[in-house]
Amino acid sequence: MEKIVIILLNYNNYKDTIECINSIKQNTSENNFIYEIVVVDNKSTNESLLELKKIKGITLIQASKNAGFSSGNNIGIKYAIENKSEYILLLNNDTIITENSINKMYLELKKHHDIGIMSSRIMYWENKDLINCCGGEIDYFKGTAVIYGKGKEYKHNDKEFTYTKFVTGCCMLIKTKIIEDIGFLPDEYFMYYEDVDFCAKVQQKGYKIGVCLSSIIYHKESAASGGAESPFAIEWNTRNRIIFINKYKCYGILTKLFFYSTRIIVAIKYRLKNQRESLKALKKGIIEGRKFIKNGKE
Repeated sequence: MEKIVIILLNYNNYKDTIECINSIKQNTSENNFIYEIVVVDNKSTNESLLELKKIKGITLIQASKNAGFSSGNNIGIKYAIENKSEYILLLNNDTIITENSINKMYLELKKHHDIGIMSSRIMYWENKDLINCCGGEIDYFKGTAVIYGKGKEYKHNDKEFTYTKFVTGCCMLIKTKIIEDIGFLPDEYFMYYEDVDFCAKVQQKGYKIGVCLSSIIYHKESAASGGAESPFAIEWNTRNRIIFINKYKCYGILTKLFFYSTRIIVAIKYRLKNQRESLKALKKGIIEGRKFIKNGKE
């Protein structure tokens, strides 16, 4: 049987990680594969490591430092390659999987030989009828990813599978040979945009991306970072969008004009609403993004 290494990245959030592990064990009974759960602890500063050591049936690896989402996952990916795993599942530690959701993704990926990445239908944990991510696309003009139907109610149909242009790093079932062909996750972003970059790179290499609609997982989105509109998210999304736009050139000066003009509008909005921390985060993200490009660390 083929093997899937399931990688969970933990940083100071062991309770969600343990819930995710339990959901995997409880809902992965009818397999066409063997699996190993690998938890990479990204140098947590709380009792995470101590608590995770108590969990049986997992491989626990501690990173030497917290270098971000990509770097932490890349530690698990290297482990999977060294241990001859045919597939790698990147799964957010704040997700709950449903019955046989991994197996459904696996079988769909086996069926479509042109697919490099397969994802699940990801729904919100707090409102399970609403879409968190069910595929999307990369808008190169704006330098952003667009998620289809995000926050809207999912309309059920008989489709098992759909092609798409973008899936989030929340759930990516990847053929190991794809990693060996195109490389590891890009680590210049720390957090956010690494999935946009990876999807772009996968498609540049001629591979496709799919979503197995019958495979459902639930996501407690942004439980670790404080929400999509938190100062943390604003800073890093702004920084990383600048890096992505520069790396992929997008629409050149037109994209840059769009980006900076809209950031001015957003800054005015934050100022009018007296959202000082958000405004500060926006400014810092722009400064750090430009600094990264200037230093030539792409």
